[in-house]
Formats: sequence, C-alpha cells, structure tokens
Amino acid sequence: MDKRLALTIGLSILVLFGWSAFVSKTQPIDNKQVIVNSTAVNNVQSVIAPTTLPAPKPAELSNILEKTFSYKQDNLEIIFNEPLASIKEVVFKKYPESRLVLKEGLLINDKTLLFSKDFQTAGSITFIHKDSEKTITKKFTINKSNYTIDLEIKVKNLTNVPLKINLPLVLGMLDFSSNNKEARFQDLTVGTQGKPIYTSAHKSAQFNSVKFLGLRDRYFCLIAQSNAASQTAFVNKINPQESEIGLLSQELVINPNSQNGQLFKIYLGPQDLKAIGLINADWTAIIHYGTFNLISHVLLQTLEFLHGILRNWGLAVIALSLLVYLLLYPLSIKQMRSMKEMQAIQPLVEKIRLEHKDNPQKMNKEIMDLYREHKVNPFGGCLPLILQMPIFFALYNALMRSILLKGARFLWIKDLSGPDKLFTLPVTLPILGNSFNILPIIMAVGMFFQQKISSVNATGASAEQQKIMLIVMPVMFGFIFYTMPAGLVLYWLVNSILMLVFQIKMAKSK
Repeated sequence: MDKRLALTIGLSILVLFGWSAFVSKTQPIDNKQVIVNSTAVNNVQSVIAPTTLPAPKPAELSNILEKTFSYKQDNLEIIFNEPLASIKEVVFKKYPESRLVLKEGLLINDKTLLFSKDFQTAGSITFIHKDSEKTITKKFTINKSNYTIDLEIKVKNLTNVPLKINLPLVLGMLDFSSNNKEARFQDLTVGTQGKPIYTSAHKSAQFNSVKFLGLRDRYFCLIAQSNAASQTAFVNKINPQESEIGLLSQELVINPNSQNGQLFKIYLGPQDLKAIGLINADWTAIIHYGTFNLISHVLLQTLEFLHGILRNWGLAVIALSLLVYLLLYPLSIKQMRSMKEMQAIQPLVEKIRLEHKDNPQKMNKEIMDLYREHKVNPFGGCLPLILQMPIFFALYNALMRSILLKGARFLWIKDLSGPDKLFTLPVTLPILGNSFNILPIIMAVGMFFQQKISSVNATGASAEQQKIMLIVMPVMFGFIFYTMPAGLVLYWLVNSILMLVFQIKMAKSK
C-alpha cells in the first residue's frame, strides 16, 4: 500500500476520534416535525393552575429540595427526590460502576408543586401534593423483572368550578459540561409516525406528532410513552451546559369534585436490544450507532451469536476478527500481489523520478505509463483496508456504546468496554492517563513489523519518507488506540497479527 495513502487513512482516523471526543454526533432533523420555539418551552409551566399556598423562599426551597431517599430492588437502586416526586439517578447493580443521572427525571415541570411520600409498597411508591384547589398524586409502579415503570399521574379538582390544567413531564436533564466525561454520548431519540429523529439536544426545540421520547447516555436510557395517541416533545436549553427533555401533555378539564390524569409507560435500563424489544419493538430505535448503524447491528448480532457458542466475550471478539479476516481474504491476496508487483517495478519508478525531478508533470506521466505497461494498479493494494474502514468504524461505534461488553472479563482484562489496564501507574500522564495498557503497545509493534515486511526498496526522498512512516504510523495508531475499549483493540490486534502472518507467508513465496 502507498505510504502516503496509509498516512491519510491514519490521519482520518485520528481526526474522526478527535472530533467524536468533543462533539456529539447528530442526525438530520425533519423540519416538518420540529418547531424551534424556546419561548414556548420555557413557558410550559405557566398553564399549570397555581397553588394558593405561599411559595417557599429560595433558600428554604433549596433546603427542601435536597431531601432524597433510596428505593432498592434486585437489579437497580432508584434515588428519588421526595419534594419534587422525581428521580435523581438510577444505579444498575448488574453492571459495575454504572448509573444513569437524570437530575430531575419524570418531574412535573413546576417546582412550586411540592410533594410528600404518601405510601410505599414492595413494588410501588406514591407521592401526593395538595393545595386548596387540587390534589395531585404520582404513583410509580416498578417492575422487578424488565426495567419498566408505570407512572400514573392523577389530578383531583377540590373547587366548585372546572379546573384547566396541563402537566408537562420532564424525562430528565442532559449535562453537556466539561465535568461530564461521558457528555458526548448523550443524545435524544424522538419516535414519530415516520422515521425516528436523532438529535444532540444542544438547542431548544419542539417535536410534533411524537409516539415516544427517549434520552440516553453511553450505556443506559430512559424511554417514555403516554397513553395519549400523540404528544409534543420538547428540548429546553436551560444554560450552555444543560438541557431538559420532556413531553407536553394535552390540557385537561376537570370538573368539580372529579379527577382525571395520564398514564406513562417508562423503560429505565440498559440499552439492550432484546430487553427493549420485548417491551415495545418501536423503542429499539433508540439503539442507534450513527452512519454505519446497519453494519454495527450486524456485527453486534454476530458477536452475540459467537458468544453463545464460545461463552466468553473476549473469545467472541477474537472469533469475529477471524471471521472478518476470512471474508476479506480474497481481497487480501489481491492486495499482497499488488504490493509485490509494485516492489518489482520500484527501481524503474525511482529511475524516472531521478531523470525528471525538475519536470513533475512529465515524471507523473511516465510513471503512469510504466504502471499501464506492467498492468500495475498503484491503489489496488489499498482496497482491503478501505473496505475494512466502514467495518472498523461501525465496530468502534458499537463497542463504545454496547452494553454487551460492559463488565466482561478476558485474561487480565476486567472490563472489555474500557482500556485493558494491565496495571495502574503511580502518576497520571497527559492523554495516556494513569493506567498501563499493553494491548495497544503490542498492536503498534505488530504494525511496525507489518510495515517493515511490506517496505519496498527505495532510494532518495522515497526511502526517507518510508523510514519516517515506519515509525510514525505505529506510534500514531498506538496513541489513537491507547484509551479505547479493550474489546476494540483486541479485534484490531488479532486482525493485525493475521495480516502479519499472511505477509510473512507471501514474502517467502516466490
């Protein structure tokens, strides 16, 4: 492969990962379904009937809102904010060090409505707010087996006149601040009558004709759907670092001494395709991996199939790398043959470059004529690598977000979804962090020998360029992969080893 093209591909990977580290990926939004209207979003709480009780002072309210309690069951722990009858965060016990921070999850969007816990059973919690005009109850029924919650909100009119009320529901807050290391993984999925809309929620907006609404971080998500046929979703940009996501409900007219309300079906758990699909097939749209989404899903399903056979995620990753290698094997043979043909005519290429170094146009013309004469395609050796790029990017996006490898062990690796961490360093180094990761180093060494074997006999400037590339490419890829998930590095390492063995074999053949 031409070393300049290799450098271009390497730099492209570096730019891609650098960009994804600081900017969340967004998908195009259908303008027919979205209305940007921050004023309307900010004023949604104005249609809620006000309480007649005196509002607490800011300092008093701040102290009141700090009251939390924990609800625990086998698979999760929910931290409730009692005065707001909302969910602050959820801890998932099955996955190590995993939680979904909502801050104000499933909040009725009016903080003057203060609640108290009315009663709690083994599977439900009820909160109540009461003033001179109305009683509002919020009942959370928490399923122990499938991460679902049934949220029932009821309003009772205590007056002698009809009461008009609207109760916007905030699903949660997204934190885009620099303090949140996982900020780039946060996004929003709007399930519409047509195709789902994917957006980063960095701007205030409204979405019409919504079937369901979901927000997610790297591994976990919250999805909500009401019993109403269609709703309006909103994104409210509170400040440069935070956005709240929610649903605007239809206005309710409640007659005297009567009650009315709304039901919501909630999924609050891992981004597990099978688990979500069993609850509602439409909701699986929240598991989306960007441009190469289809390839990502195919690779993950193949990985799950291999895991079912091998019963170990590390072995499954190795088997997947071997499978992809075998699928591309015919192209690899073509690549190596093209490289050997290039090596054979390299002395002639160098001769032309020396003879016409002062006339670049004539030099390029004669080199191309030489390629045609010997029926050599200078880019033929790059085809397998180019075809591998979509597979690699798809696998990168999938393994960076997939819950499958979360907490999965292999050899010394405690978690395949993070760096392999052979041991912890006594100091924290810039970019590299405080762990010694051996897999990226082995991979870089393998790349060095790959390039060494595939090097052509060159002289002059080409020889110097080749020497530089021999060092730069492995070092650059080593840095790129150093903090990546061990599962992804393992895949690329196995692929590199297979290619190295193949190149050694081809180099020995006549």
